[in-house]
Amino acid sequence: MTVSAQQLAKELEIFGLDCDESLTEKLAELCVLYEQDVEGMVGELLTYTNTKKDCLTSETLSSFEREFLSKRVSRVPRHSASKDSGHAGARDIVSIQELLEVEEEDETLLNSYATPSKGSQKRAVTTPETPLTKRRMSTRSPHQLLLPSSFSPSATPSQKYNSRNNRGEVVTSFGSAQGVSWSGRGGAGVISLKVLGCPESLTGSYKFMFQKLADIREVLTCKIEELGSELKEHYKIEAFTPVLVPAQEPVTLLGKIGCDSNGKLNNKSVILEGDREHSSGAQVPVDLSELKEYSLFPGQVVVMEGINTTGRKFVATKLYEVPQRSPTLPPAMPRARLQFCLSPVFKGVPLPFYQPTEEDGDFEQNMVLVACGPYTTSDSITYDPLLDLITTINHDRPDVCILFGPFLDAKHEQVENCLLTSPFEDVFKQCLRTIIEGTRSSGSHLVFVPSLRDVHHEPVYPQPPFSYSDLPHEDKKRVQLVSEPCSLSLNGVVFGLTSTDLLFHIGAEEISSFYPLYPPQEDMAIDYENFYAHAQLPVTPDVLIIPSELRYFVKDILGCVCVNPGRLTKGQVGGTYGRLYIRRQTTGGEERQSPCVAAQVVRI
Repeated sequence: MTVSAQQLAKELEIFGLDCDESLTEKLAELCVLYEQDVEGMVGELLTYTNTKKDCLTSETLSSFEREFLSKRVSRVPRHSASKDSGHAGARDIVSIQELLEVEEEDETLLNSYATPSKGSQKRAVTTPETPLTKRRMSTRSPHQLLLPSSFSPSATPSQKYNSRNNRGEVVTSFGSAQGVSWSGRGGAGVISLKVLGCPESLTGSYKFMFQKLADIREVLTCKIEELGSELKEHYKIEAFTPVLVPAQEPVTLLGKIGCDSNGKLNNKSVILEGDREHSSGAQVPVDLSELKEYSLFPGQVVVMEGINTTGRKFVATKLYEVPQRSPTLPPAMPRARLQFCLSPVFKGVPLPFYQPTEEDGDFEQNMVLVACGPYTTSDSITYDPLLDLITTINHDRPDVCILFGPFLDAKHEQVENCLLTSPFEDVFKQCLRTIIEGTRSSGSHLVFVPSLRDVHHEPVYPQPPFSYSDLPHEDKKRVQLVSEPCSLSLNGVVFGLTSTDLLFHIGAEEISSFYPLYPPQEDMAIDYENFYAHAQLPVTPDVLIIPSELRYFVKDILGCVCVNPGRLTKGQVGGTYGRLYIRRQTTGGEERQSPCVAAQVVRI
């Protein structure tokens, strides 16, 4: 088909439109690309510009191609081509759905120029002020929004998941949860969500895999010096002794715990790496036989007192620990397992709790729902658990929903075997679109936290927020994309959020920690410069959400309510999610009260 810029210019002159030569040339390219003749292209362009009430500019042409031509024309060849592919049946379903949408848009567009008949109309007339298609999209069922058959040739529902008989069962409770009606206001009240940074929050991608060993060493050394300075001030220690200096009298050493082999840390393999100022980074083996109890992990900064008679082995007699309030520990979980959530792991001395300001809103009670992926069972890619969660959100109408990845799990069988027929990014966007539009009627605020197992996202820790350029304008106020990890304030109540399975990593070492474990787990790619800048706790969180493969729990640890909601799926069966009632207490009382009024972990 031959179309020239001169022909288009003459056709546009008939309708009183004068265009630059660059615009007519661009229009001629679109005619060839989308197989349109001169009259048809000009007619569709006039219809589009009149509907949008836009002038004919280069931006208008770009929008015309993106919003009109690509939807109406390019889908038909793709539908016909799919007949020859091995997954024709799967692609036919989504193609038919797309063609129906295009047909509806075309008919709606024609109705805006037609005179309404006196008889009954099946569709209401739409205008730019009343966009019918947008309104219909917001009321579509999540089952219509998410079409697994469009990206998987074997989108068969999981029989084990659908045959479960314990859905809605409460498996653990915290606080005054008995008799509570779990129903929110759908964000109708005042909801103030803001990210707290220490020293600053991570808002976008950064270059990684460019770390130098010297830079990593500098970060780890600064950590030893900072924590050592605070421990020294806290315990009124006069001075630290170099780790290799022989001494017959008790001395006090500062250093970082390490392991003398590649295996797990045990009482025979502990070494102490001294700081740069006093010990120049020298190492000494540590004998722990004189200590009655201790809890150590690789990378932990400690202050030890003991004897080093030869300078070749340090016999520890005292391990300095920060005074702790009396926590209530989960059954069958020792103190060492949950010490990672205590502030001494980060600063050596307890971090203060957040002090709310007037900007943090009022003292109203809010319902928060938390769930962690995977959102599909291991034997299916149909996202039935996710659709059930959306149904729960629309029914309970929580004020805030915090959703952790992975949304498309890198460990899923169909992902590992490359069986999906669409790019990972497209599948993720379809999931996000389903959640956002599927919960629009509830009004709930949505917070999305990425995971290192999200196959489409950057696999580095700390992890930047998701990017989603297709977010509808009407949803921008209720959708927030945050980094991993993240400290989030909800009306002055601070949530510590992380999708990394800290408890599982801790169990693998049989010790306690909050990252940094050093060296980290093999599947953890930590960028230490950005970790130092973006992954520190600014304050002790009021609520710490730590999803894990291990058993769910909700417990108060030193004033911080720790919640492991489990995962939404466990293999081929359904998992659990969490729900909390949060109410910030007045600051006039003498003793601080936890803002977490009640919490439950529930089976999906």
